[in-house]
Amino acid sequence: MVPPRLAGLRRRPLSAPTPDLTRRSWQKPSEHQLEGMDTDVVLDLAWGRLVFGQTFAEMRRILDALRAEGAGQRDICIYARDPHVLVGLAPDELFIDPSYTYRLDLYRYRPRHELIRGVFVRTVTALEEMQAINEIYARNGMVTGDPETMWANHRTRCFTYLVAEDTRTRTIVGTVTGVDHVLAYGDPEGGTSLWCLAVDGQNAPPGTGEALVRVLAERYVGRGRSYVDLSVMHDNSGAIALYRKLGFVRAPVLCIKRKNPINTPLFAARPPGLDRLNPYARIVADEALRRGIRVEVTDAEFGELRLSLGGRRVLTRESLSEFTTAVAMSRCDDKRVTRRIVADAGVSVPRGATVPEDDLGPAHDLLAECGELVVKPARGEQGKGITVGVTTGDELVRAVSAARLFCPDVLVEELVAGEDLRVVVIDHEVVAAAVRRPAEVLGDGRRTVTELVRATSRRRERATGGESRIPLDDVTADVVRAAGYAMDDVPPDGERLRVRRTANLHTGGTIEDVTERLHPAIGQAAVRASRAIGIPVTGIDFLVPDVEGPDAVFVEANERPGLANHEPQPTAARFVDLLFPETRRR
Repeated sequence: MVPPRLAGLRRRPLSAPTPDLTRRSWQKPSEHQLEGMDTDVVLDLAWGRLVFGQTFAEMRRILDALRAEGAGQRDICIYARDPHVLVGLAPDELFIDPSYTYRLDLYRYRPRHELIRGVFVRTVTALEEMQAINEIYARNGMVTGDPETMWANHRTRCFTYLVAEDTRTRTIVGTVTGVDHVLAYGDPEGGTSLWCLAVDGQNAPPGTGEALVRVLAERYVGRGRSYVDLSVMHDNSGAIALYRKLGFVRAPVLCIKRKNPINTPLFAARPPGLDRLNPYARIVADEALRRGIRVEVTDAEFGELRLSLGGRRVLTRESLSEFTTAVAMSRCDDKRVTRRIVADAGVSVPRGATVPEDDLGPAHDLLAECGELVVKPARGEQGKGITVGVTTGDELVRAVSAARLFCPDVLVEELVAGEDLRVVVIDHEVVAAAVRRPAEVLGDGRRTVTELVRATSRRRERATGGESRIPLDDVTADVVRAAGYAMDDVPPDGERLRVRRTANLHTGGTIEDVTERLHPAIGQAAVRASRAIGIPVTGIDFLVPDVEGPDAVFVEANERPGLANHEPQPTAARFVDLLFPETRRR
């Protein structure tokens, strides 16, 4: 597929000055200026509605429109004349959004002369792609929309939904929405607006956001429109830098929103230390704040919070809370104990053996019986000290020594073929399921394996707040060597190269949501395991030949699963439901 042209478009000059309705919000326009423009215009964008304030003759009608906001949605009023007066009509209901409005006058737009490599921007072509857009929204903490409404919008020329494809994988890695004000309500200014620019931070090639903005702008240049407006949060420095680079300038336009649970972080004081939390604690804090639960950051580095509602307080560390008993934690902590408990509950476990400190005999016997083993510390987390694919006696000795660096007790298990599946169980109900895959890089025919690992690792770090990175160590070199490459080799364009053995997210692994495809038998096994351990929140790990089939072999149980890894599934919402059931959304 040929990448989009980002240069050479011919721009249609404005034939005459247009009415200036949105730059001078304090001045009431004349009837002549408003001639031909629709009144009281509200557009449904599925995640919320756009209320075009300049089309309303009376402030109270704008207030009525905002009061009609749907549950779980985020309406936005833009271009209201005298926005401070509007807020003053209902200060307990409305607030001025802490965002900037930026405008690109299209007659000043300058196309890019070189291609943005690896990105193809196109129009959405199927209803199913609206769900892919929603998944990108969820990964970016944005409000998702109803796909049917989005698709119905897209079938009109008033709305433009663009997606960015990675040309190497053909996966959707970014999106942007455009609204043509002329087609929406006969805007005499000839304006347009840009909404919901979002990219997949872990997988999008560099320049994806720029490509989306440019293609949308050039679509509107082709229609002879005057400008593109957008709203961006005041502290989103990365996006602001991009918009300025493309020629956007600040416009004196304010947005107004309702004081609803989604918008709470924008108008309510934020607890000190919130910005220093890792993503796994932050997702819990944000969900609690949305519900009006008081959040106190007691130890930002540790991810510890104190949540308070009424006279009740709960201490949490990421997804671990006081509801998890010390006994349940100890059962998860020692993998030998976990195996025994879940096996007694009727859950399949791999053949295994404990390695005594001075006797490798049981491990050698299991190797001879199974042919290939996994060696792991009996106690530990984040994949530290685990060696996968041990096939010889010498490898076994080295693997046991590596595991003992993290725990003197070592467990060896049969290597079971299959995909690494994490099932998140909260309050003994399956909330999310995801296949985890080891870190890999995608060749571009130009960079060495080392350069690809560094670039991919940087993207992982940015997308996870520094929680995920690919180590450049002996393990990575060994995995690359086993695939027939050296670290200084240049893989062909489009070739995927696995660089780690384990699928742990902290070492750069990736995750694919499979909740809707999970076989009921695997979900039932996960719930049996959680009940047997007696733990209210856990990540149950299986090896499965097929997530849509019934077969699964238990690997381990994690007492503190990373809830942020499973968006768009409502993991944080179900966790807060467990802690404060009175705040559950009906």
